[in-house]
Amino acid sequence: MAFSGGFIGGVVSYDRPPARKDIFIPKLNQLSPNSPEQVHISVVGADKMRITWITETSAPSIVEYGTSPGHYPTSATGTSSSYKYLAVYRSGEIHDVVIGPLNPNTVYYYRCSSDSIREFSLKTPPAHLPIKFAIVGDLGQTGWTNTTLDHIGKSNYDMLLLPGDLSYADFVQPLWDSFGRLVEPLASQRPWMVTQGNHEVEKIPVVHSTPFTAYNARWRMPYEESNSGSNLYYSFDVAGVHVIMLGSYTDFDSDSDQFKWLQADLGKINRGKTPWVIVIIHAPWYNTNTAHQGEAESEDMKKYMEGLLYEARVDAVFAGHVHAYERFSRVFDGKADNCGPVHITIGDGGNREGLATKYEDPTPEISKFKEASFGHGQLEVLNETHALWTWHRNDDDVNVVGDSVWFTNLSSDPACKKS
Repeated sequence: MAFSGGFIGGVVSYDRPPARKDIFIPKLNQLSPNSPEQVHISVVGADKMRITWITETSAPSIVEYGTSPGHYPTSATGTSSSYKYLAVYRSGEIHDVVIGPLNPNTVYYYRCSSDSIREFSLKTPPAHLPIKFAIVGDLGQTGWTNTTLDHIGKSNYDMLLLPGDLSYADFVQPLWDSFGRLVEPLASQRPWMVTQGNHEVEKIPVVHSTPFTAYNARWRMPYEESNSGSNLYYSFDVAGVHVIMLGSYTDFDSDSDQFKWLQADLGKINRGKTPWVIVIIHAPWYNTNTAHQGEAESEDMKKYMEGLLYEARVDAVFAGHVHAYERFSRVFDGKADNCGPVHITIGDGGNREGLATKYEDPTPEISKFKEASFGHGQLEVLNETHALWTWHRNDDDVNVVGDSVWFTNLSSDPACKKS
């Protein structure tokens, strides 16, 4: 079968938790103006890693690294930049350094800007399957975000995929700094690969007409390596998985650069090398929640791009935006289809806007599991044919598996072979 499912641990009935207060993470008192903070990493190609960090004042854009604590025999230099937002905010120096080549599945110790106070460590992803992804959307900065991050940190994941709505700064730029500090303990250790959501746009007519200013400056992804012309959409290979990150809030019609890029990218996939293909978007194409119905970013993007993903036999599509969890059957054009991708909404990371608790009644047959709770997902791609997906509900701070299903990939299904 192309799709099979079963629950682990059953469904636990409980009272949905209330919203929790916003949190703000200040700069550590012991850090000097040129000490690195907000450190996060992302993959660049098969054997390199981008290290990004911020200093208040000018500091060298250098990363020194090695495989033993306190011993840094190798170094790399990069660039720095900053941005202004309105007349009231100027970012610190945003440093961008690519290190490598690195060995797979290896722990490296590193320091940024030659700072002797702060040593970090990272683990590179494996070169081959198995690989474990943590997937979470709409994180924000609340008490529930803290719980979600705590659970993810204990999951022994290799890479985090985030389908948009990171900081919920919403024009208040110091909240981007707070978010960078909040996620640094995890994002400095494992690659975080992100795409943008509506809360990253931050465009104000007349006074700040350029969208995605903070997002593009702070969260540079490896778009050039996949021949994309925009940081808002890109792809990469890791282990045996081809991951495509799409932009719900930039042009996506058939004449757009993104559409043409996606068409070309899908055409270059080698399922012998990457038998699994997954796509990350922000606005879900399938959604039975009453929240965010009828939006162009969902309906029109689906209209233009769903056929491309179906013909390429994409295995799964993960989305955010709706602040709840929902898993669909394999689906195409609104109907169950064993050769279509599984669609999963995972926009329940911990945002300040609260949960989306109302769903359509009756539930459409293609919706297989839904629940308005905070949490995160884990995708364990075990081999060339099988992967295990689990959704972990926060459930009053306890990590509870609320939904679990096995996937068999489409490239191994004879019924879905393209002629």
